[in-house]
Amino acid sequence: MTQYALSLKQPWAALLLHGRKSIEVRRWATARRGPVLIHAARVPDARPEAWAQVPPELREAARMVGGVIGAADLTGVKAYRSAEAFVADQARHLNDPSWFQPPCLYGFIFANPRVLPFRAYKGNVRFFRVEDPSELKG
Repeated sequence: MTQYALSLKQPWAALLLHGRKSIEVRRWATARRGPVLIHAARVPDARPEAWAQVPPELREAARMVGGVIGAADLTGVKAYRSAEAFVADQARHLNDPSWFQPPCLYGFIFANPRVLPFRAYKGNVRFFRVEDPSELKG
């Protein structure tokens, strides 16, 4: 069975999987819904303000890169067409208000995050196929 994954830079992947954020912001929308594997990109986010979001108990999880680290259910996509709408959901996506870029950003709404044992896996942009997800079940 083929499953799809989405690559997030750390610490965002760990924050999503540990329930600290429920919306992942992208510049593109998707019609995809359902379970999605969460891949921690090989290169982490270098911005100090991203790492300031990580509580001490998640630091180890946020250091995992270059593999699948969990899964979550993609339940919807929200369009942010104004800075005000973007800021209104800041507690859910954790992005600084200055990150809003018109004309639109999209918030991928995730629910039921679950941590899986780390499995090294090459990531890709957008959604990508993971051909043997049976090895990823925890």
